[in-house]
Amino acid sequence: MIDQDNKQVGVMSTRDAMQRAEEVGLDLVEVSPNAKPPVCKIMDYGKYQYERNKRAREARKKQTKVVMKEMQFRPDTAEHDYQFKKRHVADFLAHGWKVRATVRFKGREMLHTDLGRNMLARLRDDLAEVAEVEQRPRMETRVMSMILTPKPPS
Repeated sequence: MIDQDNKQVGVMSTRDAMQRAEEVGLDLVEVSPNAKPPVCKIMDYGKYQYERNKRAREARKKQTKVVMKEMQFRPDTAEHDYQFKKRHVADFLAHGWKVRATVRFKGREMLHTDLGRNMLARLRDDLAEVAEVEQRPRMETRVMSMILTPKPPS
């Protein structure tokens, strides 16, 4: 048993430990039930739970969530539309977000997947100074996709 001042008291019966905890006005909490003999501690359990939850909230607050944005292209995307979408991708990367660039193919466009691959390669080359490729272009059913991540500041 461990008392309220974190001093090891020694092995004692459960009844004696409970009585000792009641004398101090605190709770008897089983800290390590699998130990031989089990380890108990005298503490304010409500305060312990509150502090544990507070630490967990602080840890969640400091977490960063990875945001994944997606920009969709077509194999026949016009030049102006391409430039517009490229600026948006660069803006997403500037915010520190990952971007999935996808090219969707319909019908007979599936015969010209090289156009989509060339478009994604062009996007990669145009954004080479601000982005690096996390996942190279790959085909999944009728969609070719590539994932870009912001370059770390140097």
